[in-house]
Amino acid sequence: MLQLDFHPTGRHFLQIPGPSPVPDRILRAMSLPTIDHRGPEFGGLGLKVLSGIQKIFQTRHPVAIYPASGTGAWEAALCNTLSAGDHVLMFETGHFASLWQKMATRLGISTEFLTWEGKDEHLPLAGGWRRGVQADLIEARLRKDTERTIRAVCVVHNETSTGVTSDIASVRKAIDAAGHPALLMVDSISGLASADFRHDEWGVDVTISGSQKGLMLPPGISFNALSPRALEASKTATLPRAFWAWDEIVEMNKDGYWPYTPNTNLLYGLSEALDMLLAEGLDNVFARHQRWGAGVRAAVNAWGLPIQCADPAVYSPVLTGVITPEGVDADALRRLIHQRFDLSLGTGLGKLKGRMFRMGHLGDSNDLTLIAMVAGVEMGMKLSGIALAGSGVQASMDYFASHAAPAALKKAA
Repeated sequence: MLQLDFHPTGRHFLQIPGPSPVPDRILRAMSLPTIDHRGPEFGGLGLKVLSGIQKIFQTRHPVAIYPASGTGAWEAALCNTLSAGDHVLMFETGHFASLWQKMATRLGISTEFLTWEGKDEHLPLAGGWRRGVQADLIEARLRKDTERTIRAVCVVHNETSTGVTSDIASVRKAIDAAGHPALLMVDSISGLASADFRHDEWGVDVTISGSQKGLMLPPGISFNALSPRALEASKTATLPRAFWAWDEIVEMNKDGYWPYTPNTNLLYGLSEALDMLLAEGLDNVFARHQRWGAGVRAAVNAWGLPIQCADPAVYSPVLTGVITPEGVDADALRRLIHQRFDLSLGTGLGKLKGRMFRMGHLGDSNDLTLIAMVAGVEMGMKLSGIALAGSGVQASMDYFASHAAPAALKKAA
């Protein structure tokens, strides 16, 4: 018989890079009674969340909301803007960039995958999975496309599999410098509401995101933020779409409704999450995640282990990937930590399986949550016989003690 009562005493430490820990305030909002999704009360809720989510994406333009995972929003972005046989340029930064490329191919789109070329001392076969998007390579390729056959450039903002946050503004500059009409599509599933993202200012045509990361919700909602160019492209795109079609969604959203049954109670949660984020202020939200990331990386540096992201300029504020020593099975380490300390860490994906683990610092967390995570990892590594250069727990405590959160400083004053 399947045992489902797996909750021991105390809180489980969910420190994967999403789904993130959900604040109690949001869980309580989701427990409200379900209402008629065609009634007037729901129309008010719909208009509120549609307006609020525009502020999170930093856009004046429509945001399509789906009762789906981020994978669904990937498909929506592609099938609303492209036709079978269209050629798109994508950039390999990790597992999720690769999965998006695989999806595009299965939809009948011609894909070209740029990647970092070079040798890496720690991961010879996956060196490109330690770096962000290289805008100069995109610009060079677009300049060669004199017949303008490339219809879109698709990149990942925050690569959840590696802990690398790419410079999206530089990609837009590269497209413009090449004088190319390609659409810019960006996956910010794990970046939105944790890392700075500016849909309008950065000239993004379609931004894809999901509910279970920086928005602090359970999985089940996904988004397409749209530009006028994207909406125009959707009028001539011929890939089949029905459920994903933007036109009906955008039209019905004008009154706060959807052309299908929306996930009402998750929208209650989204409304609460938007209230929390906007009350804190996006700049403060981004600074909070940057601070958390720095405190966790202080621990990894003290251990003497390589951080998955090889470029400090693009460290993710959402998660930190840690490369284990040669011969150490990162998944076995994760299992030990989970069994002994009720702490969940992210696994290595794709080319990184067994060579690294991921520490999430997002969602319903605070300094002590993250110090506890570091302690659980450090104890697990010691039990596994991994030689550490120093105490990551002490390094994290020192960092957080000497870099007080702005909110703490305000209260002290």
